[in-house]
Amino acid sequence: MTKTKIPLISIVGTSKSGKTTFIEKLIPVFKERGLRVATIKHHHLDFEIDRVGKDTYKHKKAGSSTVILSSPYKIALVKDVEKELSLRDIVFRYVDDADIIITEGYKKEDTPKIEIFRHAKKTPPLCAHDKTILAIVTDKHVDTDIPQFSMDDVEGIAKFINIVLHLGVEDF
Repeated sequence: MTKTKIPLISIVGTSKSGKTTFIEKLIPVFKERGLRVATIKHHHLDFEIDRVGKDTYKHKKAGSSTVILSSPYKIALVKDVEKELSLRDIVFRYVDDADIIITEGYKKEDTPKIEIFRHAKKTPPLCAHDKTILAIVTDKHVDTDIPQFSMDDVEGIAKFINIVLHLGVEDF
């Protein structure tokens, strides 16, 4: 069985630049146009999604390498890995029912990216050294040749993503 390649865009930026907030605004724009959206969030440290005392937590603590929680409405998977999976591996293994994948983070992956940049962070924009960044969402003008969008122009960036990823949505 071969999987169709799902278009993917990574939203990148420094910590606390507004990536999550921007993604929260972007998802409904695509959903309103009938697209199924999957998101993948990168975390550079270990994490826990289960709560102490819950059965699935007890299963994991007892030594289960994979714990799956299933209900009529959703499924959750916690699985040990020997090494960090690449973004492509995660998509191939776990995403099969989306029209677009939006990732948060994954600055080092060779994927199309949109940078969220705030001048108050006092760090240079990533787009100065990363040719996979296709556009920048910013609070003030940045000296770059790539397209720029204001923080409030969610419709504009969604239209831009539609065009560069060839999503085929006609009513933007």
